[in-house]
Amino acid sequence: MTTTLYGLKNCDTCRKARKWLDRFGVVHAFVDYREDKPTPEMLVEWARQAGGFAALVNKSSTTWRQLPDNRKAAASDPEWKLLLREYPQLIRRPVVVTDDGVMTQGFSDNGFKKRFGIQ
Repeated sequence: MTTTLYGLKNCDTCRKARKWLDRFGVVHAFVDYREDKPTPEMLVEWARQAGGFAALVNKSSTTWRQLPDNRKAAASDPEWKLLLREYPQLIRRPVVVTDDGVMTQGFSDNGFKKRFGIQ
């Protein structure tokens, strides 16, 4: 199974996730979504699996707190897509997508063990 980890190369959580994948021999590719922004179609699919666009967003991030209130109040999918394409660092990271299309967000040792079937 191929795994793609989307995140930011300077993010500590993304680094931990990448080290974990290396340590357990999980073949993966890393995509820095500040440099290679997710497509609108990817964002729609991630939002579908996450339970909506609001669930994709890290609302405790500095970037979110610095946004004007009118940008935080995205009311439609096109507004969310525009916001997340403009500020991909708002996406809770890492985003992990396996070749079966399943997407998960975040990193924890136990969560990754369960996700990748490692005892």
